[in-house]
Amino acid sequence: MERNDWYGAYVFDMDGTVYLGDELLPTVARTLGRIREKGIPVRFLSNNPTKTPRQYLEKLTRLGLPAEESEIVNTLVSTTGWLQRHRPDAVVFPIGEPPLVRALSEAGIELSDDPAKIDIVLASYDRSFEYRKLQTAFDALWYHKRAVLMSTNPDKYCPFPGGRGEPDCASIVAAIEACTGVKCERTFGKPSALMVQVIMDSLGVSAADAVMVGDRLMTDIAMGRLAGMDAALVLTGDSRAEDIAEVPAELRPTRVLEYLSDLLPRP
Repeated sequence: MERNDWYGAYVFDMDGTVYLGDELLPTVARTLGRIREKGIPVRFLSNNPTKTPRQYLEKLTRLGLPAEESEIVNTLVSTTGWLQRHRPDAVVFPIGEPPLVRALSEAGIELSDDPAKIDIVLASYDRSFEYRKLQTAFDALWYHKRAVLMSTNPDKYCPFPGGRGEPDCASIVAAIEACTGVKCERTFGKPSALMVQVIMDSLGVSAADAVMVGDRLMTDIAMGRLAGMDAALVLTGDSRAEDIAEVPAELRPTRVLEYLSDLLPRP
């Protein structure tokens, strides 16, 4: 589907869409420049809860793509934003790395490792995951039966260059679910539409007037479609055009772009 006018907001995945590794992808600078000339809001997304928006800003700036810290939304932002809006008085037990713990604290969210006080067990990517944390989650969810289980992102593993990777948030969620029988009721990363909801609330733009642009069918594109957005698959990263046929029709992209500049309205 072609569109020959401007969207009300543009939401971009980063790795594979804006840059690949430490290189800006072709036509990205020109495309973002045109959108900014129009004064249209832009947001950049990531599922990674181990880096702060400031760290992503530094990378974009280093690659020659000026941005504002407020334009970067990762799962630290979507998680804290949802909790502030919907569960401001909840006591949270975070199973995650220091950036997540700091983000929650700075957002004014009460943290505790006392199972008798915990309202939400929040699982995340955590390379310091240990039995003590699993026991605390077990006690809060199974023994006291007062907490619910949520997660920052649904990723099973984090891929590394060269084909390696390491277990991500979903593996920790699976361990907690296995011993407690409690299912994770909410996640704040792609493809959850909650991530888009946090963005649209901050922009005052309806999802129907925005576009999600990304290189992964089952995260970026699925999230856009679930949220009621146009979703543009750019063929500079993970997914290929031939992969689309394997995706349910309701989650397929509304547009397919060879390069990011194909997103711009035609003269």
